[in-house]
Amino acid sequence: MLQRKIIHIDCDCFYAAIEMRDDPNLAGKPLAVGGSADRRGVIATCNYEARAYGVRSAMSSRHALSLCPDLTIVKPRMDAYKEASKEIHTIFRDYTDLIEPLSLDEAYLDVSECGHFAGSATRIAQDIRRRVSNQLHITVSAGVAPNKFLAKIASDWRKPNGLFVITPDQVEDFVAELPVSKLHGVGKVTADKLGRLGVISCADLRQWSRLSLVREFGSFGERLWNLAHGVDERPVQNDSRRQSVSVENTYDKDLPDLASCLEKLPALLDNLNGRIARMDNHYRPGKPFVKVKFHDFTQTTLEQAGAGRDLDSYEQLLTQAFARGSKPVRLLGVGVRLHDLRGAHEQLQLFP
Repeated sequence: MLQRKIIHIDCDCFYAAIEMRDDPNLAGKPLAVGGSADRRGVIATCNYEARAYGVRSAMSSRHALSLCPDLTIVKPRMDAYKEASKEIHTIFRDYTDLIEPLSLDEAYLDVSECGHFAGSATRIAQDIRRRVSNQLHITVSAGVAPNKFLAKIASDWRKPNGLFVITPDQVEDFVAELPVSKLHGVGKVTADKLGRLGVISCADLRQWSRLSLVREFGSFGERLWNLAHGVDERPVQNDSRRQSVSVENTYDKDLPDLASCLEKLPALLDNLNGRIARMDNHYRPGKPFVKVKFHDFTQTTLEQAGAGRDLDSYEQLLTQAFARGSKPVRLLGVGVRLHDLRGAHEQLQLFP
């Protein structure tokens, strides 16, 4: 049986990281993203400088300011966070299509059959972290393990900007030392009950038989027994049907003008066509689009129904998109929208 290789990626204080990236004046100061204190706002996330004062997500903004009077609170910019999340997922898809998003800033990847770096999940995770840092100028932490439960714990082990790996032969010893409060699905009530039973660590939990745990905790007892032994068979549930396929590249030096952008198109289209060729036959390519991100992180996307997917068509789209900013360019992307043929078939079945 194929040994699963799971990576859990978690962006470090994601919303706050995007705000500090886009406004360097915020960097190094206590910062939170959330609602206004005078309108009963709540903190969505905060940077590590704010966390040092005890500020936490889900805390009222008023209370956060009482803990840290110098705290800067900015309103969320969900469009910016969604765009950054899309860029990160574009990087993910260079390694696997088995991606399970948990939120904008967190996802599982199953790289068990990925051929990059001779199949080394550790090196894949390192490369993903490097590319996110270089392209988006934010950091992510990663955990590598044989299953989802351990990969998620591992990603938190060396935060922020960390990588932690649990190999199959390390699972037994690593899990034995884990507090039961770290187990997936164990909340405060269950942890308190386990504590009253003298169960603090997974090593303690292993003293219980599977049957005894089921008697004490019902069906969740079975889950507890498995986790205490490092067993988690949940597959990575890849995201629902794709709406587009694209490739993009962030350049080490900004492209100064339209001509230099047009020079990059043939290589991008070669990569795009290779990706389209690897897709299954449930999708049909539709209208093409281009994406341009300028040096100041402003960006635009332009698509056109009925246009071809040849070099001339993409050159025309890129020319129009570049004209919207006429500034040096740091990132170019090309792609196509997808028609999901399975969806069309299912629609027909609704009306037999």
